Amino acid sequence: MKEFIYGRNPVLETLLSNRRQTFQLLMAEGVRNDDRLNKILSLAQKLNIRTAKVPRHKLDTMGDNPQGIALEVSDYPYANLRDVIDKADRSNEPLFVLMLDTLQNPQNLGTLIRTAESVGIHGVIIPAHRAAGVTPAVVSASAGATEHMLVVQSNLSQAISELKNINSWVIGLDESQDSLPPSQIDLNGSLVIVVGSEGEGLRSQVRKNCDFLMRLPMQGKIASLNASVAGSVALYLAYLARRKP
Repeated sequence: MKEFIYGRNPVLETLLSNRRQTFQLLMAEGVRNDDRLNKILSLAQKLNIRTAKVPRHKLDTMGDNPQGIALEVSDYPYANLRDVIDKADRSNEPLFVLMLDTLQNPQNLGTLIRTAESVGIHGVIIPAHRAAGVTPAVVSASAGATEHMLVVQSNLSQAISELKNINSWVIGLDESQDSLPPSQIDLNGSLVIVVGSEGEGLRSQVRKNCDFLMRLPMQGKIASLNASVAGSVALYLAYLARRKP
């Protein structure tokens, strides 16, 4: 199947990663040039991608703020768990994985993938069913980070078992009273951070399979954080722990 990636950053990162088959580049008539657009046009010419100008309203129907540009591409290229493990091995780094348990909101998924890419996550694992997948809206929300990230669709319990077999610690974000604060959990080494869904949090079987449950300390009046915010905070805590001498 084909789909349209829209927005200047998402289109540029899609072309830079060169992981998808590309078919055509659409530009709105009268679109204003900037450095990103010039880079897009240069890459399109280099990759022999057909470019066409179309009325702006045609692009405006594709999503929020397409910025006068859209790229027709093949489906998102999902990876497998072995790809993620091999990536960590090649980088000579302890494995660093983000697992998302039935996250439903495309904006949250895109935000977390963007954070994951920025802190050096080797791969993101999502369920194959009953969860948001990588759609053009998610690509847009991630500012194109999806195109550089290995995203795996898998049974989460099976993935956890396989990751534990290679000595990874699995840390689930959970606000229950028996969860530990970050100061009591070693966030260095081979690590899997698990973030639950927006409404229900971690499913019982996934929670049971975690080695530790971690809660983020808070002192304000709001009882919990949005899933993408909580996940991003946890990822940065792990990132900082892994960078300590």
